[in-house]
Amino acid sequence: MIATETIATETSFVPDPRNPRQLRDAFGRFATGVTIVTVATQDGPMAITANSFSSLSLDPPLVLWAPDKSSRRFVHFAQAEHFAIHILASDQEDLCWRVARDGAGLLASELTTNAEDVPVLAGCLARFECRRYASYDGGDHDIIVGQVIRAAQRDDGEALTFFKGKMAGHIAR
Repeated sequence: MIATETIATETSFVPDPRNPRQLRDAFGRFATGVTIVTVATQDGPMAITANSFSSLSLDPPLVLWAPDKSSRRFVHFAQAEHFAIHILASDQEDLCWRVARDGAGLLASELTTNAEDVPVLAGCLARFECRRYASYDGGDHDIIVGQVIRAAQRDDGEALTFFKGKMAGHIAR
């Protein structure tokens, strides 16, 4: 038997504002977890689905995420002094899509509020309750840094992930 080798094809390109699809596709080659960020507003709880989350620092405990400035929900998150970031489990894909379609789509039965009146979700793999630490211009997004004032985690479950434009229950090992 003769062994054959498959060589992957690589496409090089210069990012171009007239065709952002190639850059978006290249970004999509990085598997990310999926989060829901929540804030309290005058009109009630508001949420947004985001995969632009990252841990940043242990001392002080900092995380970051980046909402899209063109989102109708952007103003709620850009102005919030407190927010909560929820890392979703693989069994929460329906919740992810519901929030992606409607930022006010969280059910009252799914929410409690923390000491800062921020809506928080139960059943997530982890939750970071944050106070705004800093924000920075990030092109068509803002980069919001939060100082973690409380955190929670679940001991079981697989992460809901996003890879190449699709949801997955876990990253293949």
